[in-house]
Amino acid sequence: MRVGAVDCGTNSIRLLVADVGEPDEHGRSALVDVVRRTEVVRLGQGVDRTGTLDPEALRRTLAVTDEYARSCAELGVEAMRFVATSASRDASNAEDFVTGVQRAFAAHGLEVSPEVVSGTEEAQLSFAGATAGLAEAGVEGPYLVVDLGGGSTELVRGTDAVYEEISLDIGSVRLSERHFFSDPPQPSEVEAARWDIAEALDRAETRVGVGGLGAIIGLAGTITTVTAHALRLERYDSARIHLARLTPEQVLVAAAEIVSADRDTRAAMPYMHPGRVDVIGAGALIWHDLVARVVEVTGPSIPVVTSEKDILDGIALSAASAPA
Repeated sequence: MRVGAVDCGTNSIRLLVADVGEPDEHGRSALVDVVRRTEVVRLGQGVDRTGTLDPEALRRTLAVTDEYARSCAELGVEAMRFVATSASRDASNAEDFVTGVQRAFAAHGLEVSPEVVSGTEEAQLSFAGATAGLAEAGVEGPYLVVDLGGGSTELVRGTDAVYEEISLDIGSVRLSERHFFSDPPQPSEVEAARWDIAEALDRAETRVGVGGLGAIIGLAGTITTVTAHALRLERYDSARIHLARLTPEQVLVAAAEIVSADRDTRAAMPYMHPGRVDVIGAGALIWHDLVARVVEVTGPSIPVVTSEKDILDGIALSAASAPA
């Protein structure tokens, strides 16, 4: 079965077209990528401040949506799911986005309507995508899966299934727009952002708990880029990033370097996506402080594993299992 999945977040919109294999003895199906694309469109530009989707940001996003719809039609996708997350949840004019997506797919003969999912479902989809194959790779749970996006960060604790989850209103775009106005950010700006992060992590620690973990599993563009920096890669290399195991100290050093770097230094990093240059400092700060919080409770030996499999894979798997 060939499925299509779109994950439209605050900063980027991503497409996965994949073939779904037969379930194994545990009922888990493997995905074989046909096409995987990421475009930075910054749909959530200004949403934290205005509460609405910016018209130009909406135009950029719908232009890429049309490209994705054409790809899905040409590749013969049999089942499709389009999921929108933080920015679309927060915007008062989200209906304009929904209508635009429907029209883009209808123009290519596909009936698709975006689902503006809750933070809870976003967390569950991220967990399903991220944990597929971890046990086989020798990564033992319980896992704390961290999906660090542009507008929100989802934390999910579990092993074979979700035990606890929480969605936090901290993300790379949201905190950049709130606090980072200098290049590089001034200590006072970093400190102000840290207050927001600490308040969110206090709630996460109460709800999810960060003790007794087997591993931290990090997802999405900020975390994969911090991992590339920690590994000192000469280019963005998904094969080396996926399931890379770092020590907390490696993560903390790499994240701190990105937070303190100026824009030109970040832009010159060979693994840095141009669309992340101006917001990754805030994202790296979230990742740094979250890992530091876990270390305080669990100790410095906990492995930090980066996964290239994430909510997009979870969406694809859910599309395959949805009733016809």
